[in-house]
Amino acid sequence: ILDVSQNQLQGQLPRSLANCLMLETLVLSNNYFNDVFPFWMATLPQLKLLAMRHNAFQGLIGKRENNQQFPKLRVFDISHNNFTGKFVAEYIFSKYAMRSVNQSTYISPVVINYNTGNDWLGHATYDSTINITIKGVDRYYPRVQEAFAVIDISSNKFEGKIDESIGSLEGLWSLNFSNNLLSGRIPSSFGNLTNLEVLDLSNNKLWGEIPKQLAQLTFLAEFNVSHNNLTGPIPRGPQFNTFSSTSYEGNPGLCGDPLPKRCQSSNAPPQLPPSSTEENDSGIEFEWGFVLAGCGSGFVVGVVLADLAITRRREFFLEIVGTLIRLMERITSWKGFGR
Repeated sequence: ILDVSQNQLQGQLPRSLANCLMLETLVLSNNYFNDVFPFWMATLPQLKLLAMRHNAFQGLIGKRENNQQFPKLRVFDISHNNFTGKFVAEYIFSKYAMRSVNQSTYISPVVINYNTGNDWLGHATYDSTINITIKGVDRYYPRVQEAFAVIDISSNKFEGKIDESIGSLEGLWSLNFSNNLLSGRIPSSFGNLTNLEVLDLSNNKLWGEIPKQLAQLTFLAEFNVSHNNLTGPIPRGPQFNTFSSTSYEGNPGLCGDPLPKRCQSSNAPPQLPPSSTEENDSGIEFEWGFVLAGCGSGFVVGVVLADLAITRRREFFLEIVGTLIRLMERITSWKGFGR
């Protein structure tokens, strides 16, 4: 175990650490180290826990020329640094190391015996410890089980899509990708992480629906996708029924419990445009309206003229009536011809 956390160390990491072949736990957190990602530590065959949180590490975590991975790494915390680019899990983790294990033992502690000459004064035991951030709150674990598997890359500047291959790291217990610039959809392959208890993807630029496959994660106790661009219905399931609305806030396109926004029924018939028959009918109604209006106004004018003609000039009235009769006969003959 090498724990130099909570100091004011700065500069680059000493490359001589590559000689510590029995090193299982390396904690560099809460210092001022300013370096690139230490891929050269992949030569440490026993390294299981690497914590680098709260430093000034920066740059890309790219692919190694020899494709070398950390052979036994299971706890990986690089949160609160300045890493950029895409995060590709297979560049770092071995699927074999991140497999699901049933061991309840802890990472081996270090026991130091104190002697002065021939006198034994006692001993001290040092366990591997770690802080894990869950929904913005640090939780301290005084001992780390062998089965513990954690990835925390929160509060960096990673961008692009979430790596689908993470879904093959079946031993994962906690996954924190919050406060980055990640985009695209949440991988449905996360539904394969059957041991997952903590999933935090908040404060990114993720879009699309929350995969229904996540509802089958029976151990999921903490879930946060707030402040993204997610849409659609929230999955339902034994674990999802326990999450509060704060897990989803900042996604105006999400709907369903526990949010107040209801989802539209997918069985509702789609609204169709008006048919040609309806359009023709409305046109006929429109024309008949003009006809009726004309008839009404004509009736009024006719009454007035008739009054004038009867009271003043009877001959003139009879001539008008005759003209109207002849006009109606012509209209009737035109209709018969049109048929």
